Amino acid sequence: MKVTTLIENQAPDSLCREHGLAIHIEYKGKNYLLDTGASGQFAENAHRLGICLSDVDAAFLSHAHYDHSGGYREFFSENSKAVLYLQKAVRENCYSKFLLYRQYIGVPKGVLKNYRNRLRFMSGTVETEPGVWTVSHSIPRLSERGRRGHMYIKAKNSFRPDDFSHEQSLVFEREHDLMLFNSCCHAGVVSIVDEVNHALKATGKKVSYVFGGFHTMGLRGPGSMSGRPEDIQALGRHLLNRGISCVYTGHCTGIPAFRILKKTMKEKVRYMKTGSVIRL
Repeated sequence: MKVTTLIENQAPDSLCREHGLAIHIEYKGKNYLLDTGASGQFAENAHRLGICLSDVDAAFLSHAHYDHSGGYREFFSENSKAVLYLQKAVRENCYSKFLLYRQYIGVPKGVLKNYRNRLRFMSGTVETEPGVWTVSHSIPRLSERGRRGHMYIKAKNSFRPDDFSHEQSLVFEREHDLMLFNSCCHAGVVSIVDEVNHALKATGKKVSYVFGGFHTMGLRGPGSMSGRPEDIQALGRHLLNRGISCVYTGHCTGIPAFRILKKTMKEKVRYMKTGSVIRL
């Protein structure tokens, strides 16, 4: 299995960077794309890294925010075959809201309509093809996490706290373990690991590797789900207690939180900046 970070918040001088995430995955002779960052810059990086987007066999949207869905126009213009798997709750209705401040943070307007023939809406636990799974959230009280993070869903003329029903995990099954991708882990990475292990219990395997951001950027800053240093230390301990072999993180985790995780998890956590190639 080969995992390449096409765009992320950090990058070498030779590649573009932005607040966003896009990941290319090679698995069992096929090519997969998870998210497209905040713009078409991920496609520029793919070209520079020698990755042909027209060869992608299937694409996945982790959740309905702009920094993960901003490049689908560029992707669909280069790729004429891949379908995009996304949760059935995905709409163009995600906002950041604090008091009177409101900002649209959702899927670029028009994408869902203009490319509807390429979309496959999912729910529950689905094996999209052998060894490749999408897992919906079944974690309770997620709307409280949305409220604390100032994230809301617009419904007609009102707003309700986001319950992240538009978020999904992407899981790859290997001979002895599972590899979990969840780009922002709005539902909490530890809870998501437990959720996936339960959903795929019938495989007899558990999550060993985790890829994605943990939404701890800024520690106590805007949008943090749980930003206290002691909470991040506990997060690392909980992952280790679940037998995680390694975590590859970045994007909304943020550098300060990553450094705290590094002290707790040591060699079992690594930063996946733009251009990183991971072979497992």
